[in-house]
Amino acid sequence: MTDPIEAEPLTVLQRVVFPVHGDPQALPLYLDAETWSGTDSVDGSSQLARARGFEMGNLARRPLRLTSRTSVALLDGRRGLTVPAGRSISLATYFNAFPASYWNTWTTLDGVVLRVGTRGSGRVVVFRSNARGVVQRVDGIEVSGEAVSEFDLPFSSFIDGGWLWFDLVAGDEPLSLVEADWLARPGATPRTTGTATVSITTLNRGDYCTRLLREIGNDPHALALIDRVLVVDQGTQRIRDDGGFPAAEQSLGGRLEVIEQPNLGGSGGFSRGMLETVRDGRSEYVLLLDDDVEVEPESIRRAITFGNFCNRPTIVGGHMLDMYDKSKLHAYAEGIHWGPFMWGPFTPDRHDFTDSNLRQTQWIHRRFDVDYNGWWMSLIPVEIIREIGLSLPVFIKWDDAEYSLRARDHGYATVSLPGAAVWHVSWVDKDDTHDWQAFFHARNRLVVALLHSPMKRGGKLWRSNLASDLKNLLTMDYYTVAMKHEAIRNVLSGPEQLHTDMVDRLARVRSLGAHFTEARVLRSAEELPRFPAREIRSVTTGTIDPGPRGVGFVRWLLGVVWRHTMTKPRGTDAPKAHLPYQDARWFQVPEHDSVLITNAEGSGVTWHVRDRRRFRRMLADSIRLNLRYRRDWAALSKRYRTALPHITSMDVWARSLGREE
Repeated sequence: MTDPIEAEPLTVLQRVVFPVHGDPQALPLYLDAETWSGTDSVDGSSQLARARGFEMGNLARRPLRLTSRTSVALLDGRRGLTVPAGRSISLATYFNAFPASYWNTWTTLDGVVLRVGTRGSGRVVVFRSNARGVVQRVDGIEVSGEAVSEFDLPFSSFIDGGWLWFDLVAGDEPLSLVEADWLARPGATPRTTGTATVSITTLNRGDYCTRLLREIGNDPHALALIDRVLVVDQGTQRIRDDGGFPAAEQSLGGRLEVIEQPNLGGSGGFSRGMLETVRDGRSEYVLLLDDDVEVEPESIRRAITFGNFCNRPTIVGGHMLDMYDKSKLHAYAEGIHWGPFMWGPFTPDRHDFTDSNLRQTQWIHRRFDVDYNGWWMSLIPVEIIREIGLSLPVFIKWDDAEYSLRARDHGYATVSLPGAAVWHVSWVDKDDTHDWQAFFHARNRLVVALLHSPMKRGGKLWRSNLASDLKNLLTMDYYTVAMKHEAIRNVLSGPEQLHTDMVDRLARVRSLGAHFTEARVLRSAEELPRFPAREIRSVTTGTIDPGPRGVGFVRWLLGVVWRHTMTKPRGTDAPKAHLPYQDARWFQVPEHDSVLITNAEGSGVTWHVRDRRRFRRMLADSIRLNLRYRRDWAALSKRYRTALPHITSMDVWARSLGREE
């Protein structure tokens, strides 16, 4: 512990903050507590909160009481709280602990200063962890009355991982936290002092987007580092017409600019934001945000500050928390599995901080170096954009991953920064590998592999695609296979057509579904063909079946392929069974010739009907197409890599966006 440093103001790296809303699900991200209780019930979600051991509180009207096995605390606005006499509270949490290993690895800093302002008697105790999650006490001090305590904490043991945090222990009287900050040490200067333009791409989500704009505009600390907020509106329901737009516009104090353009997907919307930011010249960064997110505004300030202190220009990404289950961490560190060339998490997904706090979760204490960060929140330096260009013109899917891989090829890293995050609608109730998005998944994965895969002939990608096609064929999901085959044909036609393809590809993919029964989501009984309801058999196992394995799998596969290839389907004029989504596995659906399957979000069903002629033709096409790009991999890869600087350049994108100068 050191005496308060007054010789020079220190740069605030990370403020200790508490939630601006009263959602009890989010509180474990800010304070280490097991149960939460309060005196106010502010909305209908309080019933759910009570069921989980929480009680809603309205922070705007009354402080919120927090209770754990060892502590009770009372929140006091955005920065403060009070711990009753004889109790303690810990700030070892996602938003308020300090991810020291990331700052040690990626920035110019060699340590941090913790400043804690308190009122009352008690102790401030500082802890650290290592990469294995082992917790050690670092320092502590007795406080009384009005006090400001400062701790100088060097980055001497944070190479592979580790966090810093502090606990408050009240003495014979209550101990109040007035505010606390993690600061740069004296003499530490950032590489740059850049500010950002926020770019949001929206499509018919006016309520979500205007709420997001207000969250940003109502936080002066985040707003101080923002030059402009661009909303690229690609929808038919314009955001300007939303009832929340005037308040959102006012909150941003003249910084908001809405740009209307045709729907060119995320890559078209975010490329527009990048282009406008570069041309405007004021900002050193563009911060990409999805429109359907809620943001902790402090995350914006942290990401920009981290970027300013990085050793060199760096893409700084935020994590994804679940909007509808706020204590769950959905995406933390993601990368590419190079053999099959498939994205995926490096860490456990859906981690719930209500069940396991920071100290209890060993894996989160090590540092994870990622291959990319999703564009739900991604801070990109303008310097990188000038050098490597804008997004790959692929409408949606894989554009964010490709951009980070391209940046790394030019020597620029991507960092997913703990403590910076948005709440986003998670993928739990979605399965976009079976609807129109399947085309973009398949096409863009193959394009990005051609651009960046280090494996000869793309490694196991062709086998992965072939296995996926076979599963779809066995589950009578012919529409998905048709889209994936069209995706391969599109890739084989070369990179030159990607910009023009964006304009009408979505309409063409959707029109392809008219030829397939399973492409249509049936949301009511009236939409089903007429048949006796008693003929539909509900098939709900309620058990976890891993499916056939080993020799049994080979026998099963040969038998089911023979059946789907050679035998005539029976009773396909109407569905004969109904499978819940979780029971509609690749080895269960093939038992049926005509079956209803509930979709992932539970809003409807799709009708799958076996067609042996279609099965034979599509299986042959799948083998032929996957072997073709594998055979031509070297030439095709060279063609795409040669074209990449051109198709991602600002000049070419400007023409596609109608922004030629």
